[in-house]
Amino acid sequence: MEILLEEFYKTDIHIDKYQDRKLFIDAKSYQINGITQSGKTQLVKNYLLGLKKSSYLYIDCSDIRIEIESLNTTLTSYCNKNKIDVLVLDNYTPVIKFANVSQLIITSQVKYKIDILQQIQLYPLDYEEFLAYEYKYDSSALNHFFQLGGFPFMHKVHTDEKNVYLQKHLKYALSDVEFDILTLCAKFISQKLSAFTIYERLKLVRKISKDKLYKSFEQLEDKCYIHLLSKFNHLRATKKVYLCDISLKSALSVEKNFGRLFENMIFLELLKAGVESYYCDDIDFYLPQSDEIIICKPFADERRLFKKLESIEAFIFTHSIKKVTTITMNKEGSISHPLSQVDIIPFDIWALGD
Repeated sequence: MEILLEEFYKTDIHIDKYQDRKLFIDAKSYQINGITQSGKTQLVKNYLLGLKKSSYLYIDCSDIRIEIESLNTTLTSYCNKNKIDVLVLDNYTPVIKFANVSQLIITSQVKYKIDILQQIQLYPLDYEEFLAYEYKYDSSALNHFFQLGGFPFMHKVHTDEKNVYLQKHLKYALSDVEFDILTLCAKFISQKLSAFTIYERLKLVRKISKDKLYKSFEQLEDKCYIHLLSKFNHLRATKKVYLCDISLKSALSVEKNFGRLFENMIFLELLKAGVESYYCDDIDFYLPQSDEIIICKPFADERRLFKKLESIEAFIFTHSIKKVTTITMNKEGSISHPLSQVDIIPFDIWALGD
């Protein structure tokens, strides 16, 4: 095993041109969580390239040449002998024992409870991060975002290959049951969906126990491949399901619904910004901390918007809503309303705002 560790130690790490993320690593010890291809490895390698080569040891734990028992018996002594300050265990698995080093960094899809490590959740690119990959920022940027989504690698994959490429990565990262559940979630994007409904549908096409399905559904949420949104003041009500990235919709389903895809994209921006949100009857997102309602209308017209406002006036009055924001593809303006400020904002302006 020491021969393999020596290979890891001497091999120069490399990344293509790196675009800064909103999250960064400093001298603390970290557990970096994220779905496959979210940029965990690139984030770590970019940090390591700023350090002295002899001070760190980078190990990709998915390397099939690694013998776990042998690694556990030699890693600490190897780090001590070579005065390793920073140890990185990429694609970490809990059967690997930590060495005593100044800084430990692990990456994983699974969120392990490790007290000595500060947790970072890395999501695919939000819209602002995505723009760093664009050659120029113009009206085509938002269309590119819809086509490619937030996976950084999508900018390097040919259009005719991107769906199959993403499918392969998802199949490798997930169990068969998890992949089937995710595929079904792609069909119910931005809609109410329960684990029981998924079970009722999947049991028709494959043999599966309810317990296994429920556990796999929870794991998909824990790993952040799917996100569930609760109904305000009705936490036991069926939750709405959103995908971790809008590119999964076209990769896993042929069904088209631009409005639901648009809503999913807005949800992800709220999620990545750490904004608390809920859904309500006839309301896409309610933000209680700012007394705001968000309505997702990619191609809004004032007549339909007025009717929408009429249907939620009771909620606006009851909860003292200060602001109603209607997010569109490109329409901008405002509407006079006696109870609340009503703004119409294009997605790109909204996503790049404070």
